[in-house]
Amino acid sequence: MSISTISVICYYNGQMLRSKTDVTYEGRKAVIAPIDIPVECTFEELIGLIYSRTNIDKRRFRLLLNCKYPLSNGNRFQPFRIWDDSSVRRMLNLVNSTAIDEIELFIEVDRVKGILNQSVGGDMDFFVRDNHNVAHPDYGSGPSRSQGPNFGPHGDDDDDYNDEEGNNECDEDFYDECNEDADVELSEHASPFTNLNQILENEHGIYVSAQAPCCDVSNHLDDDTLDDSSPVNYHLPPTPQFQHVENLDNAVASAWTPWMQHPNAYSGGEFVIGQVYNSKSDLQDAAKIYSIKSHQEFIVVASSKKLLVLRCKKAAECHCPWKLRAMVVKDTSLFVINKYAGPHTCVNTCLNRDHHQLDSNLVATHIKSLIKAQFTLTPAAIQASVMEKWGYQISYKKALDGKHKALRQLFGDFSQAYTELPRLFSGIEQSNPGCAVIWKTCEINMPNTEVFQRVFWSFKPSIEGFEHCRPIMSIDGTHLYGKYKGKLLIAMGCDGNNQLFPLAFAITEGENTDSWGWFLACIRNRVTKRMGICVISDRHPGIMAAMSDPHLGWAAPSAYHRICMRHFASNFMTRFKDKILKNLVCRAALATTVPKFNKHMNTIGRINSEALHWLESIPVHIWALSHDEGRRYGLMTTNISEVFNSVLKGARSLPVTALVQLTFFRLNAYFVARRELGANRLASAEQFTPYVDSQLQGRVVKGGCMEIVLYDHVKGLFHVKSRRGRTHRLSLHEKNCTCGKTLIYGFPCSHMIAACQYRCVDFRMFVDGYYSTRSYYDTWASLFHPLLNEDEWPLYDGPTIVPPDSMQRMGSGRPKSTRLHNEMDVREGITSTTCGLCKQLGHNRRSCKNRNQL
Repeated sequence: MSISTISVICYYNGQMLRSKTDVTYEGRKAVIAPIDIPVECTFEELIGLIYSRTNIDKRRFRLLLNCKYPLSNGNRFQPFRIWDDSSVRRMLNLVNSTAIDEIELFIEVDRVKGILNQSVGGDMDFFVRDNHNVAHPDYGSGPSRSQGPNFGPHGDDDDDYNDEEGNNECDEDFYDECNEDADVELSEHASPFTNLNQILENEHGIYVSAQAPCCDVSNHLDDDTLDDSSPVNYHLPPTPQFQHVENLDNAVASAWTPWMQHPNAYSGGEFVIGQVYNSKSDLQDAAKIYSIKSHQEFIVVASSKKLLVLRCKKAAECHCPWKLRAMVVKDTSLFVINKYAGPHTCVNTCLNRDHHQLDSNLVATHIKSLIKAQFTLTPAAIQASVMEKWGYQISYKKALDGKHKALRQLFGDFSQAYTELPRLFSGIEQSNPGCAVIWKTCEINMPNTEVFQRVFWSFKPSIEGFEHCRPIMSIDGTHLYGKYKGKLLIAMGCDGNNQLFPLAFAITEGENTDSWGWFLACIRNRVTKRMGICVISDRHPGIMAAMSDPHLGWAAPSAYHRICMRHFASNFMTRFKDKILKNLVCRAALATTVPKFNKHMNTIGRINSEALHWLESIPVHIWALSHDEGRRYGLMTTNISEVFNSVLKGARSLPVTALVQLTFFRLNAYFVARRELGANRLASAEQFTPYVDSQLQGRVVKGGCMEIVLYDHVKGLFHVKSRRGRTHRLSLHEKNCTCGKTLIYGFPCSHMIAACQYRCVDFRMFVDGYYSTRSYYDTWASLFHPLLNEDEWPLYDGPTIVPPDSMQRMGSGRPKSTRLHNEMDVREGITSTTCGLCKQLGHNRRSCKNRNQL
């Protein structure tokens, strides 16, 4: 028995909500109306039935119809636009082709005022006739059907085509009329500040997925959510994960607009007339992707701000009719396809490894989300991603050019960044008063223009929090790898949980005595006046000179300079090239007692007296832990600075504005996470930080099996013998032990804990206050405040800052590494190359000098 009618459930007086896997209809006043529709119903009859059933005034409102359409890949649904007789038949055929008994039809209305006069996110399909006039769809009587493209069957109708290219005033006037009453807010490219902010929010999981079921990405936006003073960002934030890049090509098609897409919109198939794109570049990218996937190529016949005409590259040779023509919608950046003839009829007999349309611009568009997820993305990784995506092997240079363009699109121009840097700092200081920013520029002959030389910055939360950290500061410098050379100088503190504490930053022309002296002077004048700070660094001559300068405030007793053991051992290895001696130097540096230190030094002297003389020429207190007097708190290296250098590694190839923003957002993330940890430990009445708790627990266990002999109960003088037979003397009154660890680390050693337990004394009284939970919380208690919108930042009325020509990298391509490689860059345990002929170390068969003799 044949079915004469089909049950359709109509939803109206609400709005359609679309997610990644489903589409629903919601609204406080939403109404459900069942309608029985004849199988042979036309679009015009369907519109009439809906008007009569819902009592919607057809003179004031037109209907926008979408049915809930099942997709073939799993239990997923998406809206299907109902706009002509063919789409109605396809909707009604769902009952026969699927297991659906009732069809859900979502109805939205729009006032009849003009095809573009609607709320943001309304329907914007265009139907273009051969004569370039629009067929305005009348939803009461059904739409006019769009005709085929006005190209000849073989693309050789030159008269008609030349008229389209040379005289397009008629087309432009038509789109002007369509937009007379339009009130549509259009998206603009997000600023580099917004891009970096979104990257870090994505990284820390702050974004709510725009494809979640609760997210409204339907045709209508609430008026309350629109800001009249700022453009609407139509694009959804792309995911930073590598496994989701397969959908990146859809980002350039009209599916990424807030209005509903044409039912036949490009999704890997053919283009259609009336398809709308956000911009000309989006349309160009879509055309490139189409050509790449179809293994065809096109040429650009005409291209301007208002027109784009493409033709098959083999049109003359193979008479291929493929052509595409699109025009801009006046007063907008939208491009709409008004002529199209496709698909290709030519055959590409030779498939090359590369594709002409797969240029660096498309590569940049493809890798934007990858760059957001990983600043250090290599050209080789880009080549692999393009190969996996489209099956073409692009050159290394094209991959590198694509990366550079993606960086510029995301974070702005390198040169312009120096000009924008003062205003960025003004915006930061506006929301976070108390930050320290110090400039050093050079005047030139140009009026109101100065050349950048250095800039120093430190955020107020860092300045306030450092007062509760241990009196330790690690300083280091690292290279910038962008268009302009330079050095990033960093100062790091260390909190009570043995975590790094970012303190201050500076961008300078390089590492020298003047730049290091200026950086340390800025810290002393604007960041901290604390006395007795232990500064750990490498043996750079500029640092050594600045630390010994009494006018800068870092000479003893105002501060104490110590050398990084790792750099010190590297200097030793460079000079003497003996791994055994190097290991002995490290053991001597790490020895906690003077006898142990002397033992290792004597061993070094027996092996190499010159090495011993070199070590003795350097003041022992700056590199040996046993002579440190507890200044280091056990920190022997500048790792806390170098760890943060690695955090900023990708950002060091970005413009300076992005680098400054990254320090702001990274520090805020540190403060938020660690402030929460401190608050939780305070709430649970934890006395010390997790680091000290774990250390004390281990020492309590170790001290439980020691022999204790009391000598003086007044001074608390004890003799302690460990399980291995080693003996130590300690005094609770003087808070020291001959093992030296209590003085070095700031909390009691296992011997002192054993003595305290013997006398029923609370050993926690011997822990320095810097390790308390209260000090840890106070370290991270200060707040970063969110920055205002960029257009709300204070205007900068100072001189224009320009980068110096001397800092610009010469030539194009991959910048040469400026790092001075030494033995620290060689991984321990890996032997050097061994020649297969002479069995000597340091060369191979090809470079062997004895090759001809063997």
